[in-house]
Amino acid sequence: MLIRDITYLWKGWGGKLNLASGMCRLRIYDLTKAARKGIAHLRPIIVIVSDIPESKMSVRSCAGHIATMVTKDFHIDPHRMLWIEHYPLKSYGEKNERIIPETFEAVEFVWQEDKAIKPIWRILKTPLLDEIKKLLNKDC
Repeated sequence: MLIRDITYLWKGWGGKLNLASGMCRLRIYDLTKAARKGIAHLRPIIVIVSDIPESKMSVRSCAGHIATMVTKDFHIDPHRMLWIEHYPLKSYGEKNERIIPETFEAVEFVWQEDKAIKPIWRILKTPLLDEIKKLLNKDC
């Protein structure tokens, strides 16, 4: 079940310079709220972050910082969370003839003192990719 669908603003660092601040689309799903009795999920919280054109920073460039802030802001146990970065389809070129396809990547972090570090990205493949797309299509 979708529990949040917002534009999430994260603060950077560097005081007044606010380096690496940005925004993204943030969707949080809690599978325990829609699960049938008897079904247990190892990672029932699915967090999907997507780049948005209004942001000057990509979610990939600040992955650990954003994950740390989201888990704190929404009281999420990072060990029960699946973190997914979504990169929407983009077109570019003189007549938008060039296409960068939509991608979904799962990101694994090392959690040290409640901070996400050492991200490792992997492209989502079926069947997990199909399940994530189903979640997104339910809420469109």
